[in-house]
Amino acid sequence: MRTEAKDAEKISAPQSPFCGSLRSKKFLMLGVIATEASQYLDGSNYCWCRQTQQVVGPDGGRVHPDRCRPGRSCYHSAFE
Repeated sequence: MRTEAKDAEKISAPQSPFCGSLRSKKFLMLGVIATEASQYLDGSNYCWCRQTQQVVGPDGGRVHPDRCRPGRSCYHSAFE
């Protein structure tokens, strides 16, 4: 039983610094929670907000992995 507890401590949940509404074609093909900007961005660098379905978020700001992070007024965790 001790071994199981130690193994559980070693397993860490994925962490994502990105808003749960950030979307891109590359992200949709990924199949896991993105943890790096490169997992969103392809050659076009095109991303959109799931809430607005546009390249601007609910706060009127541009959508991009560098911008859709904690501290932005419309940010929400990908785990909510």
